[in-house]
Amino acid sequence: MRIFTRIVATSFLTLGLAAPVLAQSIQCGGSFSTFMRNVAAEAASRGLPDNAIRAVVNAAQQNDRVLRFDRSQGVFRQTFLEFSQRSISSSRLRIGAEKTQQYRSVFDRAQRDYGVPPEVILAFWALETDYGVVQGDFNTVSALATLAHDCRRPDLFQPELFAAIALTAQGDLNPASMTGAWAGEIGMVQMLPLDILERGMDGDGDGRVTLKTSAPDAILTAARLVADLGWYANEPWLQEVTVPSDFPWEQAGLDRPMTVRQLRQLGVRAREGSLQSGNAQATLLLPQGRNGPKFITYRNYDVYREWNHSFVYQATVSYMATRIGGAARYDAGNPDEGLSGDQMERLQRILQNRGYDVGGIDGVLGARTRAAVRNEQLRLGMPADAWPTPGLLARY
Repeated sequence: MRIFTRIVATSFLTLGLAAPVLAQSIQCGGSFSTFMRNVAAEAASRGLPDNAIRAVVNAAQQNDRVLRFDRSQGVFRQTFLEFSQRSISSSRLRIGAEKTQQYRSVFDRAQRDYGVPPEVILAFWALETDYGVVQGDFNTVSALATLAHDCRRPDLFQPELFAAIALTAQGDLNPASMTGAWAGEIGMVQMLPLDILERGMDGDGDGRVTLKTSAPDAILTAARLVADLGWYANEPWLQEVTVPSDFPWEQAGLDRPMTVRQLRQLGVRAREGSLQSGNAQATLLLPQGRNGPKFITYRNYDVYREWNHSFVYQATVSYMATRIGGAARYDAGNPDEGLSGDQMERLQRILQNRGYDVGGIDGVLGARTRAAVRNEQLRLGMPADAWPTPGLLARY
């Protein structure tokens, strides 16, 4: 699931080759074989070695299964409670504690060098691959080539395909045998090739970066990426809170930043421990509305938003990190009934017809749909907690 976000690539590191562009440079669609010939020509023009180019081009095959996965990411239709309760098991928490001890010296180095605590890396490790157990069986270069050729997101995947050629040239990727996730992510924490090329760390001292089989390599590489995404050392990211029933719910949401002092004045209290200092920036997060679980996010939460753009994934992996770190299980509350996928699509069409940009009719409660729902709840005199219910849908 480590997709959707791209940090600017500056160099091909030790190869000293031309930087990959951030927008598509080759016409997408059309004949796949013609597309790959164009990839080869472009790669050669950037100074990538001929043997690495040939190896990638010869291994790449168009994969319709990759496209099916790309078009049907049903996991993002789940609610926070559904996804988090399925993802955060007692077994995963236990294994997380065991991994903490097993790789204590590596985690200590990650925290010392990058400011990232063990539980943050462990949560990504658990959700991405179940601590390396399920890394995906898609041929990596075929997945990347298929998505680079497809016209839905070529600007994301074409640079990754060139990065895969560079990794091949370095000897860190075998195009014929390298496997991973459907979107081309590799290894225990699911890194795209550009991230590996720019941030790969040799944690076990063998002179290689092998994220599929070396936990130390994966841990340090993940820590470096998290730091590069903007992590602030020794600061929290998510905290469960209690909120009074008369809270002005329209002030909740990731797009409604306040200071901790303002939240305190509105009656928000930490469920465990205490909130951060009064001047700290925070937002009130209501994954399933005012009657569900409640959290405040701090500025480190932005890293989770960069890692993956799915609201449900962000909330779950950040909450799991707090659990691995010793936090209590959340109070699930008693959320109002939500909408089915079909009902959500119907509501999105209604909102779109009313002039809102909901980001597409996909049945997923994303940030733009939440904002539109909140505005409509305000207009209709309903509690504006951005959680769409059958009651809201019935008003149209």
